[in-house]
Amino acid sequence: MADVISRNRAARSDVVRWLAFSALCAGGSLGLSWLGPVVPLPSAVRGVGALFAILILPLASLLVPVLLLRRVPRKKRKVAWQLIVPVIAGVALGIFGTEAGGGIALEDRGVAADAVVVSADYSSSNHCELRTVDGRDISPSLPESDGCRDSVSKGDEMRVRYDPEGVASPDDGRTDSGGVLLATLFAAAVVMGTWGGVRQSKWDRTYGRA
Repeated sequence: MADVISRNRAARSDVVRWLAFSALCAGGSLGLSWLGPVVPLPSAVRGVGALFAILILPLASLLVPVLLLRRVPRKKRKVAWQLIVPVIAGVALGIFGTEAGGGIALEDRGVAADAVVVSADYSSSNHCELRTVDGRDISPSLPESDGCRDSVSKGDEMRVRYDPEGVASPDDGRTDSGGVLLATLFAAAVVMGTWGGVRQSKWDRTYGRA
């Protein structure tokens, strides 16, 4: 009886621990990427934040549960398939979080202006270089998702919102906030990360009792 109670207590502890860890990793990826354009942070700080958001934290959600296996020899360790989801979702949170933060930044400090397309790049993802009609360069370039479509060409005029700080990408005012997508990615990362972490801990305890 005491052994059963001890196992149940350990299982509950695992759930709480891995839930907190998964939420920290996913929330960190989203928060760091979102914060860069909203504040706005200097480019060097944004670069470090992006590195953590897109690479380090997603990898940590996979590696930490595996490396914390104390009893299982390294050659016999295995990875719960659920832990692949937080890695993919974490990378996506880092990418789409930046776009969401850029939208907030434009809502807060964006300037609406009539712009002229100076050049358009269709090599991979469309990007249009813009300049206001009175000659001011707009930076960064306009991405495909925010208005640089295949139908746009050099010399075209369009109404855009741009960031005077030059951090958030401009848009045509019709950008989706992506709130549903971000919430779905965050939930997937936390749920699957918790599940995978609990499985890793269970394997560790089982090996120790063998």
